[in-house]
Amino acid sequence: MAEFHANKLESFLGVVRKYMQVRGNLSQKDLAEVAEVGVSTMSRFLNQKTTELSSQLIAKIVAKLNIPLHEMIDFVDESFADKFVRLVRFYKDEAGGEAPDFVADKTETFIKEPPPIIEAALPKELAREATPEKTMDKGLREKLEKLTPRQRVFLMEFLDLDVDGRDLVVDIGNDLFRYFKQKGTNF
Repeated sequence: MAEFHANKLESFLGVVRKYMQVRGNLSQKDLAEVAEVGVSTMSRFLNQKTTELSSQLIAKIVAKLNIPLHEMIDFVDESFADKFVRLVRFYKDEAGGEAPDFVADKTETFIKEPPPIIEAALPKELAREATPEKTMDKGLREKLEKLTPRQRVFLMEFLDLDVDGRDLVVDIGNDLFRYFKQKGTNF
């Protein structure tokens, strides 16, 4: 089973190069040092001279360059996306030093137990009642389960923003929707 879409490697490498520039005009050598891999290994990967795509190396690069997952999640196969997100979080030291296999899967937890901010935003009739089972409205649960890995990552990153950051994203989204409505574009 392929973990990554080889046909989207060029696009992923473009994102990596962009973030090498954004994070301080890093060279291949600098990135190799930051990712704690050999310079020749990094050079072979960035110049597409490798036969296999190493999930460890790719996760390290994404974590060390702090690439937003929504920018490169299309490169990751959907069946591997959740594991890849955990691996990246592990390399960012967000997993508390545990091995990635033992890290709680945040996307599954998100679907089963939505963050309080989502519950607070729901109308009272949809909000979860204070029962031991902590059940949530099935309609909302089904919608959350239907999200693609890319959408789940975006939603998790959105919820990790501070209030001003969330407001900025919402304002930009409203402006985009208004623009597309004016142009007559349907979603």
